[in-house]
Amino acid sequence: MTTTLIAIGTFILGLILGAVGGVYYLRKKMMNMKMSDTDIAAMARSMGMNLNQKQLSQVSKRMQGMKGTQNPGSKKRK
Repeated sequence: MTTTLIAIGTFILGLILGAVGGVYYLRKKMMNMKMSDTDIAAMARSMGMNLNQKQLSQVSKRMQGMKGTQNPGSKKRK
């Protein structure tokens, strides 16, 4: 009985620690991701968008600005 509970508890703890580790790893990888203008244009084309040069430079600037923030999805509210 106790070995079963220990096994289930260990399994659940492993799932939680694996999820936390995966989120940490992916966030770190996304912060260090570098994309050239051709990569951004190819990604936009795959989503069905055709960017002109002005839009491409705006997207590049936004991506450069996101690298300085810790949590790119969160915004501070006043």
